[in-house]
Amino acid sequence: MARTPITSPDTPAPSREDEVLIREIDEAVREDALLAFMRNHGVKVLGGVIALVVALGGYMVWDYYAEKNLETQSETVIAALDMADKEDFKSASEKVAGLLGDDSSPGARAAARFIQAAAALQAGDTAKASGLYKQIAADTTTPPALKDLARVREVSINYDTMKPVDVIAQLKDLAVTGNPWFGSAGELVAMAHLEAGNRAEAGKLFAAMSKDESQPETLRSRARQMAGLMGVDAIVDVKKLLKDEGVTSDGGGEDAGAAAQPAPAAQ
Repeated sequence: MARTPITSPDTPAPSREDEVLIREIDEAVREDALLAFMRNHGVKVLGGVIALVVALGGYMVWDYYAEKNLETQSETVIAALDMADKEDFKSASEKVAGLLGDDSSPGARAAARFIQAAAALQAGDTAKASGLYKQIAADTTTPPALKDLARVREVSINYDTMKPVDVIAQLKDLAVTGNPWFGSAGELVAMAHLEAGNRAEAGKLFAAMSKDESQPETLRSRARQMAGLMGVDAIVDVKKLLKDEGVTSDGGGEDAGAAAQPAPAAQ
């Protein structure tokens, strides 16, 4: 870097020719410094630049093929689901067979196992379906929501051969309000409590499901009836319930509850 010349008030200002000479000397010094740096570090710098370009190019190629592979897997799963929707479970199972390997994405691999489990159930092979659900739940790469669904499905198909205490142990963490699988797991756990003779716990769980507006109305209706059998009040808004059930009141001055009658059945 060029230095600013130190001058005193008595020193005469440099001439134009001196200024041009100073600039030329300054540029020459910079060029020499750059050449010296390139001689000492040029190979390293060039190697670093080449490595960066190669790495960036490699990532772009990998990302392209990874994206294409994910698209292919998604298309395979969708095609298999279409086959299953047409009751062609055998073809659906064969379609996703190639997605069961470790080279598939966790989501695609789990979906393939679900489809093959459905095909096994349709063929009456409960043991195979149960094994596939266990594989989904045991796979550490499976998305948590799908692992929980596999647990619910595995218990549901084996419920009749399981002890109530085992059903409760496997699903009790899912049978809580706010869990995505509360309805499905809750029914199984509540029935297990009932079979184990614990009517109070069963009633509380049925009541909680009946009051959960995020659950399907058919499930809430079943849960409400079961809670009533357990002696647990599961009705939050009586008027809303009567309206939802198609029950009307004549609005007279007498007891509205006694006046409420079921709506006539459609002919």
